[in-house]
Amino acid sequence: MGNEEAVFFSRVLTETTLSFHIIYATIGVGVPLMIMIAQWVGIKKNDEHYILLARRWARGFIITVAVGVVTGTAIGLQLSLLWPNFMELAGNVIALPLFMETFAFFFEAIFLGIYLYTWDRFENQKKHLLLLIPVAIGASFSAVFITMVNAFMNAPRGFDILNGELVNINPLIAMFNPAMPTKVAHVVVTSYMTAAFVLASIAAFRLLKGSNHEYHKKALYLTMKVGLIFSIATVIIGDFSGKYLAEYQPEKLAAAEWHFETKGNAELIMYGVLDDGEVKYAIKLPNALSILAHGVTSAEVIGLDQFPEDEIPPLYIHYLFDIMVTIGMWMVFLAAVFWIGTKRCWKMVTTKWFRWLIVLGGPLSIIAIEAGWWLAEVGRQPWVLRGLMRTQDAATTSAHVDTMLVLFCLLYLILGVGSVVVLRRMFRNNPVEQEIEDRNMEKGGDVL
Repeated sequence: MGNEEAVFFSRVLTETTLSFHIIYATIGVGVPLMIMIAQWVGIKKNDEHYILLARRWARGFIITVAVGVVTGTAIGLQLSLLWPNFMELAGNVIALPLFMETFAFFFEAIFLGIYLYTWDRFENQKKHLLLLIPVAIGASFSAVFITMVNAFMNAPRGFDILNGELVNINPLIAMFNPAMPTKVAHVVVTSYMTAAFVLASIAAFRLLKGSNHEYHKKALYLTMKVGLIFSIATVIIGDFSGKYLAEYQPEKLAAAEWHFETKGNAELIMYGVLDDGEVKYAIKLPNALSILAHGVTSAEVIGLDQFPEDEIPPLYIHYLFDIMVTIGMWMVFLAAVFWIGTKRCWKMVTTKWFRWLIVLGGPLSIIAIEAGWWLAEVGRQPWVLRGLMRTQDAATTSAHVDTMLVLFCLLYLILGVGSVVVLRRMFRNNPVEQEIEDRNMEKGGDVL
């Protein structure tokens, strides 16, 4: 295997691992907050349905955590095996957030174990809820610390290279680089949004399948309301991300928007196809790119004409941008219609076709997360450390990466299928109606 093949398979394997891991990582960050909100609402309203929501979500959450641990370990392994030159440099500078991410996970796992095994040990539910706060904090900070590493790859700071050696290393400057605020905020908020819509998708599916229980209706209302809040927050943070790119990574913004010439009053291009350098069938929004980049309609936006050809990211990232933005705006609209319709008692929001749209919202949110992640990573090419180290210089020269790819793909297939089967059996064998009846019998009356 030649060096180019080793680089190719290293990229494919890393992309496959991250694409699989991001699903479980996103759920792992967002679901603890949803559990905490459900239990808090249950305590506040003295409503056992919400308490049961938290209890059942927590059971399913354990499975996703277990798979996330395996895939997260695989990523750490692959960074060392596939990208040794990158780790040699970055490991000296950005090791602190990598260590802190591990600490945050253990912090989360310890309190999650205590939380799960003390459900019936507290007469006062408020005390039990307190155990969930460190779980949610640990989950979110795991995302914060690992995203700091990714932000560093986009805006490397905190060191100097003198005569080929690293000097003046400052881990804090490396962690709090210019890319960090928008990237961390975007990752965390979209995780909350996606988790909410995935849980809403499940609730809507159960209602469609004939379980018209109040439990599922409350689950749907709660998750869609939370999803609306965080989807709006995602749009706002997306605007800040556009302004960051315009200042620090203009080549990524220009490639994502097919902005070929530097000019003011720049139009935003949505959809379309690229035919011999010409954009066809696109929707062009006048001045919108100037507003996204600088907040002013007349602002000049740097185009691809200002960059060497070998430093321009692949132009297909425009399609990834389209997918991410379209799904994001659609979910804002869908959640807003559901919330307003529920408040005003519109029959439309209880129809089968509308609930099917909500069911589709869960997978669509996952697709948006994937498209956004691919946009972030491919849009940084050809750099692994922007401006300092190219991807081809960071990769291994091993001749066995293709074999590793096959083995890890088999692992992910087993983990993916296995987690779905376990989750289905877990909840199919213990339907909510049966659990409510059992808990009523335990308490000696119709509590729920």
